[in-house]
Formats: sequence, structure tokens, C-alpha cells
Amino acid sequence: LKQVIDPELHVNIVDLGLIYVVDVGDEHENGHHDVKIEMTMTSPMCPAGPQLVAGTKAAAEGLEEVNSCEVKVVMEPAWSPDRMTDEARDHLGIF
Repeated sequence: LKQVIDPELHVNIVDLGLIYVVDVGDEHENGHHDVKIEMTMTSPMCPAGPQLVAGTKAAAEGLEEVNSCEVKVVMEPAWSPDRMTDEARDHLGIF
């Protein structure tokens, strides 16, 4: 999921702390899994929201082992800069 980049902040969604849950379901007969992802946005009206959700779904479903991916946007708990990695903070100049 690190390949999905927020187009406004130019930081990947994992380092931004937008991914809350990745649930890999049981293995199907074909060896693939269904995946459920819960993610949030930096703000409720994030203009890049649809793009980030589509990118997240495409990145997960692009993996050979993934059958399908359902992405759910949640707003609880609310996102805060505390969720970012040190790399994201450095990139954005937040100390």
C-alpha cells in the first residue's frame, strides 16, 4: 500500500497513518484471499478521498495472492499527525 501516494502531500498513505486495519481473510481453494481494509482521510472532506480509495483497492488487488479487496473509509478514530511515521514527518517538515 506504500505505492499509493497522497497527491496533495506527496507521502504514501501508510506513512501518513491513513491505514487502520488490513484484514486478510481465509485462504480460498485457489490459494487467494479476500482482503478488507479500513482507512481514513486527513480530513472528512478530503478532495483526494476517492482517488486514495481507488488506489488502495487497486494496489491490494494487484497482488497475486489477493482475490478481491473491500476498502471502507472510517472517521473514528479521527486522524491526527501523531499517526504519521517519522519519515512522513521529516518529508513534511513536521518536528
